[in-house]
Amino acid sequence: MLKNRTVLAFLDDIYEDLELWYPKLRLEEAGYKLQCCAPALKTYAGKHGYPAASDLLLKDTRSEDFCGLLVPGGFMPDKLRRDPKVLSLTREFFERGQLVAFICHGGWIPISAKVLRGKRVTGSLGIKDDLENAGGIWVDEPVVVDGNLISSRTPRDLAPFAAAMVKFLDAHPQ
Repeated sequence: MLKNRTVLAFLDDIYEDLELWYPKLRLEEAGYKLQCCAPALKTYAGKHGYPAASDLLLKDTRSEDFCGLLVPGGFMPDKLRRDPKVLSLTREFFERGQLVAFICHGGWIPISAKVLRGKRVTGSLGIKDDLENAGGIWVDEPVVVDGNLISSRTPRDLAPFAAAMVKFLDAHPQ
């Protein structure tokens, strides 16, 4: 049986460009594929204008078709955290012990999915209170791994964040 080597990423306008593209390229370098799901099949503009096309409709996306989840930051997570499908997908990945990786403001989605209670996490200093109010234990480090949750603070931490994602996926074949 072939190992599932496809990671899902949420996508909408005003995503943080580097927080999607750096992990995507690092995952591809390690032999993984990244597919983006979004509310519509179209090209979305990043916070800094870089385009990204959605591969799948959010409403049709099934968590069991992927080995993990990436939640980039920007302002996109604040919009998508209101979508019940986004929250159910996030909870499904978390509950199955699959990768749930989020960076910067991406933490808003696992906050709303209610999967952070008692977990060590990090993120943008701007959402530190939100992470703590959701029951997360704030750690100010470049990357924090707690079980299947991998979190990071900002784009300056992308190298250790992406490396931790690959390490987790390689150690937990689907």
